[in-house]
Amino acid sequence: MTTPFKADPAFDPGSVVVCDWPLCQVRLQDDSRFPWLILIPRRAGLHELEDLTPPERSRLMDEVVRAGDIVRSLGQAAGRPVQKLNVAALGNVTAQLHLHVVGRRHDDGLWPDPVWGRGSAAPYGANGLQVALSRIRLSPGG
Repeated sequence: MTTPFKADPAFDPGSVVVCDWPLCQVRLQDDSRFPWLILIPRRAGLHELEDLTPPERSRLMDEVVRAGDIVRSLGQAAGRPVQKLNVAALGNVTAQLHLHVVGRRHDDGLWPDPVWGRGSAAPYGANGLQVALSRIRLSPGG
């Protein structure tokens, strides 16, 4: 019997589930300072990239590129076009395999420092969150 996928509860306070793609659960980081998606492969017990099969690693890269397109469109819609796309699989706080896809700008307030654990998040608020979720779900890659 296989263990079903469950996202680590540590993701819940700072992000919102958007949808499921073929491999990953897609979450929006609730921080309006940055267009930011989190991809969590929907397989139980994953901690490292090598825990995925070669076809799953290929699928993950496809989904990262798809997420990058959406992050860029979120930045454009907010009037803050993304200048640099950051992709990272840190896992220092949450060991479950996940990738952050974050849109950065040279004037984003934290540039050139990393966004992880820096400053206070600026939550979208109910209306802003619904707008962002709709944009993601309606985007060509969403």
